[in-house]
Amino acid sequence: MRNDLIRRFPPVALLLAACGGGDRPPASASAAADSGAAPAGRELAYVTNEGSGEVTIIDTSTDSVIATIPVGTRPRGVRVTDDGRYVFAALSGSPRCPPTMPEEECEKLEVDKSKDGIGMIDVAARKLVKVLPGGSDPEAFDISRDGTRLFISNEDSHVATFVDIASGKVIATVPVGREPEGVELHPSGETVWVTGETDHDVTVLDTDSGKVVTKIKVGRRPRDLAFTDDGSRAYVTAEVDGTVAVVDARKHKVLKTIKLPEGARPMGVEISPDGRRIYVANGRGGSVSVIDAATDSVVASVEVGVRPWGVALTSDGRKLYSANGPSSDVTVVDTETMQVVKKIPAGELPWGVVVGQAP
Repeated sequence: MRNDLIRRFPPVALLLAACGGGDRPPASASAAADSGAAPAGRELAYVTNEGSGEVTIIDTSTDSVIATIPVGTRPRGVRVTDDGRYVFAALSGSPRCPPTMPEEECEKLEVDKSKDGIGMIDVAARKLVKVLPGGSDPEAFDISRDGTRLFISNEDSHVATFVDIASGKVIATVPVGREPEGVELHPSGETVWVTGETDHDVTVLDTDSGKVVTKIKVGRRPRDLAFTDDGSRAYVTAEVDGTVAVVDARKHKVLKTIKLPEGARPMGVEISPDGRRIYVANGRGGSVSVIDAATDSVVASVEVGVRPWGVALTSDGRKLYSANGPSSDVTVVDTETMQVVKKIPAGELPWGVVVGQAP
């Protein structure tokens, strides 16, 4: 869900080949206008709505919804290609079991593994064009630097799945920390990091072999992580502790732990394009906090909505979008003033959000 990673996504030719659409002509300007597409050069925000099975598209220039696309069951993790033509969303046929639900009740709910996968959306056509395999109960994912493989967290099976995009085949299944969630490719492209919510750790995997490089103990219930552009540091959110771990991403050790405001339950995390700020969605705390990267201290917080999870920034870093699940909306924050400028209704239970170039 990070803007500094969008440029690594697979070339359009590969994606078109993967979905059998290599000979599809580009949409005309009039067709784009008829479909509600944003003018060239603008950016769009894509929001996965876990409850209603849709992706909401928001024009960031007007902060208005321009399309809603049905994609499948429980869409959560989301990414967008560098040219904005395709969006990927993790889909799951496993039941939604919030932390407040007793385990025995969750086990009684229906499971349909045929609904698991990574959905591929043609943005111009406004439709789902293919579902790639994603392992069991895929939640979050990232993609290799060469654009050929997906790295996916499988929450209920406690593994990470590596998938070849072109063939649609699973090429590796690797045990990681229990209840894996956040997935982030290191800027070097050599390793991919996966948070384990129940084991309170991060598993570092070699992207070529799939072997475990190391495991790093962090705070309780780590949800997400983000790297600085130079790959020297990682910031890992810990929901239960209300903290963010600052990790030396080369030596694989925790340097310090940042305490967030009282009541914060940190989830999604984003780093500003200039690397000076870290933005943390505080979940049940209802806010987004700002960490100064120079001092590793919290310098601001803003109330955004009910249980914000995913956060994303525009490429200039001037706007932040938070997906607020229970309130079924997206909050837009001006990052210069740290003031809420708009709330946008989305589908049911918005989970993830990413910003990318309009096609």
